[in-house]
Amino acid sequence: MKRRILPTAAAFATAAALLLTACGGGDDSSADSDQIAGAGQESAQPSKSVEPAAPQQDKPDGVDVSLPADMNLVFDWDRPEDKNEAAAMDDAANYLRAIYRGVDKRTTKDAAITAYATGEGLRYAETQINEWIKGGWTGTGTRRHYDATTRSTSNGESVEVAFCADTGKFYGKEVKTGKVLKAEPSLKDFNYYKIIMIKHPTGDGLWQASKVFVETEAKKCQ
Repeated sequence: MKRRILPTAAAFATAAALLLTACGGGDDSSADSDQIAGAGQESAQPSKSVEPAAPQQDKPDGVDVSLPADMNLVFDWDRPEDKNEAAAMDDAANYLRAIYRGVDKRTTKDAAITAYATGEGLRYAETQINEWIKGGWTGTGTRRHYDATTRSTSNGESVEVAFCADTGKFYGKEVKTGKVLKAEPSLKDFNYYKIIMIKHPTGDGLWQASKVFVETEAKKCQ
């Protein structure tokens, strides 16, 4: 059987769509559940946010999560009152920065990855980065993250951070040529994430992504 070669931009879009479903894409069966998927019984409804999100720091927890100037991750959300939930939300953002830092550096071994990910969260990050590397792409533009909520397990050891992401202005870029791969705006630009953050056993205030669930083409994020 002959293998059909997709145009580069289409190949990037196809790979990105498949990648998003690697860990729980499609209809999220846990969306209406009273439990945090992959964690213990939750004790509270999503919290109301009251404080502005902290500005990006290059080295939170002493770990470098800086990104190139043309790779902009925007976290347009507010921090919750609960101290643990606020810390978990901050480190969920750092987890995403770590992934795209790995994409930029062309490696899954960057210190930021192991700092902010563990278990299935680590495998998800490695899969993301490896697909970008395999395709010969890096990223450019702006990814916007918004409408975030948090909720904790009863023992306070796990926090679900849920949010929307708009990737309509975030593009693949060929590493070799610098060509930016743009596509027409569509529902595919909107995805809904649930990241299960757990306390690092020894890190003071450090939270790690342990599981990632993604609902693709999320109408509720438009």
